Amino acid sequence: MAGHTAEMGGMPPISASPGPRIPSSGNANPAPAGVYPLAGEAETLIRQEAFTEGYWQGLYEGGEGRVSRLIPPYYVLPELTADHLIEAGFRQHVLSLMPLLSPSAVSGLLMDALSLGRPFSLVRLGDGELLTLAHDTVLTVEEARARGPFLTYAGVQLPDHPVRDRIAASLLAADLIGIPESRHPNYQGLLFPVLRHYGIDYRSLRLTSSTINYALNEQGYLMRVLQGRRVLIVGNKAAGLAQVLAINGVQVSGCVGEVNGAADTDSVMNRIRELRGSFDIALVAAGIAAVILCPIIAQELGVAAVDFGHLANKLENGEVQLGLP
Repeated sequence: MAGHTAEMGGMPPISASPGPRIPSSGNANPAPAGVYPLAGEAETLIRQEAFTEGYWQGLYEGGEGRVSRLIPPYYVLPELTADHLIEAGFRQHVLSLMPLLSPSAVSGLLMDALSLGRPFSLVRLGDGELLTLAHDTVLTVEEARARGPFLTYAGVQLPDHPVRDRIAASLLAADLIGIPESRHPNYQGLLFPVLRHYGIDYRSLRLTSSTINYALNEQGYLMRVLQGRRVLIVGNKAAGLAQVLAINGVQVSGCVGEVNGAADTDSVMNRIRELRGSFDIALVAAGIAAVILCPIIAQELGVAAVDFGHLANKLENGEVQLGLP
């Protein structure tokens, strides 16, 4: 019967009442009376307390606070935490999980393509690519800039609609796409809205993790793929990476350096075309430009092309070692 109240035993409609504010725990070790910390120490303590309060408030608002706003007035939900509820809800949707290709499977695809002389391109989407795809589509230019202050380093000056649309076209042209496993707002929080905007059905794409480049190296698959192949290296770290690979027995057939951002892809591609027939696989470490370049290299030149990313920097400076097969 309509109009039941909590006192009458009926379940009232769920209301969005604001949750309580978690109070500050204060300074656990206050200074004795009459003793004042130095100015620098006081500033540090204030910052630490503000950080701690902000952390706990954010933790509450992102979990128990959201649950609280779903609970009707004059009811409690005993002994069930937000984690319990998330786990229970997750179990209901476990059949919606979508597998990504493993490093072993990706290595197999690359080696098959190389053995058969078939073109194959692997591109990867990180926050730089996704913010570029999102600007003036699912985000304003201003918000995309604010969320991606690093974009200039990655090779894009927003707004840049031509580069944005070329990245979108590359997703349809690539043979394999690395997508972020992170559900952070700048990763999967943009990935699926962007794909919907462009009318791209993610279920029609062949997908792996966006960190597949690191996994291939760590698990020894990278060297297996490169053994006995002529390798072209593209990107600003090409010379250093070439030296690392050559020392480890990889046949580096050429380098194309000085990639000046995503708008420079046509010029870079012209230089790569001059090396036609001299390489079997291209490792492209060129920021956002790599997503545009790899499918073109593969389709035009009939080779494999891999978006190599920051792994080139880490191998070149010794931070990461080549994984042995």
